Amino acid sequence: MNTDATSRKAVAWLLVVFVLGVALGVVGTYVMRTRVFAHRQPSEHTPASRLDRLNHELNLTPDQQKQIDAILTSVQSRYDAIHQSVVPQYEDARKQGREQIRQVLTPDQQVKFDDFLRRIDEEHKNHPQGGPGGD
Repeated sequence: MNTDATSRKAVAWLLVVFVLGVALGVVGTYVMRTRVFAHRQPSEHTPASRLDRLNHELNLTPDQQKQIDAILTSVQSRYDAIHQSVVPQYEDARKQGREQIRQVLTPDQQVKFDDFLRRIDEEHKNHPQGGPGGD
């Protein structure tokens, strides 16, 4: 019986680690995509820069440029709306992951973890996201 309880506990810990890995992977991917990559080539994420590139590649007429600019601006607005609609889901995943991590820590580690999170949150507040749909 004791072996069964130990096995169940090991499986539970494995599931916790897996869920945390998935949550951190989602958050990490989001951070890389929105913060790191957006800062590398921010000019490529604007409708005007996309229009310039299309014009260079396709030699658009002024009328085509005007029409395509309107299309690109509209699409960018839709991208921004989509981004804003999923932000709460990212926040929920972040909060859940933090709480799960906190449950694994000792009381002393929890205090240090809370301080660590405070510093991370302050950094994010001082360096807001760039790129499309950035906060």
